[in-house]
Amino acid sequence: MNAIMNCIAVLVTLVWCFSWICAKHHHHNQEKDKVLKYLLEPPVYAEVTACRGHMAILPCMMMIKPAHYRVKWTKIEPLKTGVQNIVLITTGHEDKKYGSLGPRASLLRAHSLDVSLRLTDLELEDDGSYRCELINGIEDENVIITLRIEGVVFPYQSQRGRYRFTFFNAQEACAEQDATLATHKQLYRAWTEGLDWCNAGWLNDGTVHYPILHPRPACGGGLLPGIRSYGPRHRAQEQFDAFCFTSTTKAIHLLLTLPGSVFYIPGPLNFVEAEHACRKEGAGLARVGQIYSSWKFQMLDRCDGGWLQDGSVRFPIINPRERCGGVTELGIRSFGYPSKSSRLYGVYCYRT
Repeated sequence: MNAIMNCIAVLVTLVWCFSWICAKHHHHNQEKDKVLKYLLEPPVYAEVTACRGHMAILPCMMMIKPAHYRVKWTKIEPLKTGVQNIVLITTGHEDKKYGSLGPRASLLRAHSLDVSLRLTDLELEDDGSYRCELINGIEDENVIITLRIEGVVFPYQSQRGRYRFTFFNAQEACAEQDATLATHKQLYRAWTEGLDWCNAGWLNDGTVHYPILHPRPACGGGLLPGIRSYGPRHRAQEQFDAFCFTSTTKAIHLLLTLPGSVFYIPGPLNFVEAEHACRKEGAGLARVGQIYSSWKFQMLDRCDGGWLQDGSVRFPIINPRERCGGVTELGIRSFGYPSKSSRLYGVYCYRT
């Protein structure tokens, strides 16, 4: 069965990649053929990087200002179409904002030719591509800028075991752990940074994948490293794990326990005692996304298993050592979901 699923995964991956490359090549040629007259060509890598909760400016400059024009900023979302994708439209004299991004959007207007978009209080879902389009009724043109929310992808599994999430369950599970379902681009970046996981998981577009760096029997054995794909699956009937994406919210001083930080309280504690211990410190049990974020951005490194909000026990490792899990790779180690009456562990708390 595993061999059949691996073969299907490879075929779907090849078809998906070929279609994507063809579409990108066609789109790239179309864009390349058009010479911009009014808008300034963006940099070679038109990508802006920011963290959740911070501000980002997506650059868009005019070289020439037409007598009459509109500039429309749109978030490009393949899964959604229509007015909900529009962020802001300006006539140069009046701005109109749209959708969930509208209240957090404004134009920078550093000078008379600047129509850059400013987004505040960034959220995980803001990650993606944005189109700055100049419309004058004769020669419309646009540039594309990508906003990348700096974050970390982590695999997540149900307390009931492997492959228990429908797509909608996976969305809810990630949200409960201070995260959102990852995009394929985010999973790919995580794979290039070392993510190697043998269980297939949902992504935000309803497709199912798993990243393999070290092929082994029953897990992509005999195939090259890469992202294995099962393609789009039935969102309500089929079940897999999830790949979640989270980000940091604040810059934390490594020596202080400040708002937005994860900290450890030693045990031994059972789950209820762990909840009380965090509460006494004005905090709550850390969520899985929060410990991943602290490990990634605040270099949290501790060789002690601790309870988390979902009932799992985990510990973060930045500097692998022999007496701390015996694994050579850095990452978040997990003891799974032990009985909540067990008094063997400490607790990881999160103070907001």
